[in-house]
Amino acid sequence: MNRGETKGIMRYLTEGMPGTGGEIKVHPADFRVTEIPKYEPSGTGDHVYLYIEKEGIGSLEAAARIAQALGRPRYVVGLAGLKDAQAITRQWVSIERTDPDKAAKLHLPNIKILNVSRHRNRLKIGHLTGNRFEVRIRGCRPQARKLAERILAVLSERGMPNWFDRQRFGMRGDNHLLGRSLVLRQAIEFCDRFLGRPADVDSARLRRARALYDQGDYDEAKTHFTGHPDHLRVLMTLARTRNPARAMRALPKQLARLLVSAYQSDLFNAVLDRRLDAIDRVEAGDMAYIHGRGAVFLVEHPEDEAPRAARFEISPTGPIVGHRVTMASGRPGEIERAVLAEKNTSPADFESVKALRLRGERRPLRVPLSDIAVRPIGDDILVCFTLPSGAYATIALAEITKSDI
Repeated sequence: MNRGETKGIMRYLTEGMPGTGGEIKVHPADFRVTEIPKYEPSGTGDHVYLYIEKEGIGSLEAAARIAQALGRPRYVVGLAGLKDAQAITRQWVSIERTDPDKAAKLHLPNIKILNVSRHRNRLKIGHLTGNRFEVRIRGCRPQARKLAERILAVLSERGMPNWFDRQRFGMRGDNHLLGRSLVLRQAIEFCDRFLGRPADVDSARLRRARALYDQGDYDEAKTHFTGHPDHLRVLMTLARTRNPARAMRALPKQLARLLVSAYQSDLFNAVLDRRLDAIDRVEAGDMAYIHGRGAVFLVEHPEDEAPRAARFEISPTGPIVGHRVTMASGRPGEIERAVLAEKNTSPADFESVKALRLRGERRPLRVPLSDIAVRPIGDDILVCFTLPSGAYATIALAEITKSDI
């Protein structure tokens, strides 16, 4: 099996407009991200806030290094967002009850401490307004600046499709299929996919472990799953009990949440795919998203709401399906029900994983792309834009380049 059971981006909103071509993230400095915090630290409180710049490492690794250097456990470090390793990023982290002077003097590989302050509460995922991106695209076609500006003009006016990108679905591209098995209680399918079916993206050792599982040689497979504790835990439960359902339940809750979230993302992408061409219009029965407030409401008279959609005050939404999600009605609801029927899934199926607290919500089908700039750098271009939290910059970049990035 090759990488990619699913593609993050399915279709381009700017289909038919030629892209720039080119590559991103050739060097970490080609991809710069600056978090836009939801609030600034107040200067007082039990939590020390560090404004850091990191390069070449992920946010969790940066948090672990800071905690270790301060002699604190990893869990006391709070983050508002998780940023890519292959980039230079600036973001706040919080540490409870630590010495701010000691934190300010930290000298760590790949991490710079730019500022230190205090605040009353711990940073949690989602405590940010958005992210500012500065991305160098290398090896572009001639006239790349003009091509990029035309595409960005469309995305600015109509909105950027709010796809969940490929990274949501894991290196093997099948996290959503594992999540589907969890939701539908397909224990044998889950174990066979999680432990078997070698893929090209797996390491040689992991391919061997998966092949041994497929052959039914659990004892030998255990020796090759070293370094993969979640897989080993599921395999050992299966080997001991010969009960796939019990083995599936041995999966750590944090990983189970990630997999089910991937399935929710896949369902959302399928709805967005069917509504892409009218992404900037609301219909009767839509649950419309109010961008300034984060609330949703039922659209009963779309002609009255059309001006607000044109001003980007509201947008149509799709479901993040859970056992308590509110589904749309009218034609939007028909689309959502058709997607679920094709996947042989219903919101009630998510009752089986309600302990994961993924109750469901509505997500806008588009997001605003703002503060746009394109500058030439020799034969390359630098593209700058701002996106709200939860949106993927790679979606905008795929629209611009028309490349598989």
